[in-house]
Amino acid sequence: MNVRDEIVLQLVQDIRTDLPRIGTRKLLFMLQPVLESHRIKIGRDALFELLADHGLLVRRRKRKVVTTDSRHWMRKYKNLLKDIHVHRPEQVWVSDITYIKVGGSWGYLSMITDAYSRKIMGVGFRMDMYTEGCLTALEMALSARCYNDQPLIHHSDRGAQYCSREYIDLLQKNQIAVSMTDKGDPYENALAERMNGIIKSEFVLQTAVRDFSQTHELIMQSVDAYNNLRPHGSCNYLTPAQAHLQLNELPKKWKSYPKKWQQKQTAQATETTAP
Repeated sequence: MNVRDEIVLQLVQDIRTDLPRIGTRKLLFMLQPVLESHRIKIGRDALFELLADHGLLVRRRKRKVVTTDSRHWMRKYKNLLKDIHVHRPEQVWVSDITYIKVGGSWGYLSMITDAYSRKIMGVGFRMDMYTEGCLTALEMALSARCYNDQPLIHHSDRGAQYCSREYIDLLQKNQIAVSMTDKGDPYENALAERMNGIIKSEFVLQTAVRDFSQTHELIMQSVDAYNNLRPHGSCNYLTPAQAHLQLNELPKKWKSYPKKWQQKQTAQATETTAP
């Protein structure tokens, strides 16, 4: 292995100390200033190939546990996000619950994310799926709110936690409009579920075997790193914290994932799981 590759791989490992499973395109963006100081040039394809050769491409995992129960008697609210154009921070918050391994059991993480900046505004973590975890996340989000004079919509699925009297009362007390998916369609809350996947997969929370307090501490560290360190392709490669301070529409930086690297990643995953 040449010196250039050694430097690049070391820098990748340094970044992944705080962002353990960050994707390759975002790595390339974060590496550029340091690589320029070393007078190193490496393109996207070359970085994909280097990481693939050393088994460092990120493999996504599939969701297994169902955390939404919309079969309840409480009032469900209509979807206010149809045809809406999100153009500013704190115009729309999205919320969802996901599961995290805690020892031999499961803990449940509630998160509220700003749809414009992708900043995680509130977090709640409990060993049950009662409303209290969602309320903790909402109270944290309200305390972190920056634009109190602007109208805000809170969007979620139709889970009992979000339909509970306590949760709805807190939203209405703060003059936040309530929006929910139609008939529990998960695709109408895709951003919130995407955020769950990022926090769990990129920050190695999927395989956590820690106790509750250790897991909670790791979650808070991960959310802080996500908000303040991780550039986001949907926000012109600003971090969510930086994007949350912007008042103009942010260009997106999405690119198609090269098929040959998908194939190599799939082959690596097969090798990893083969008996």
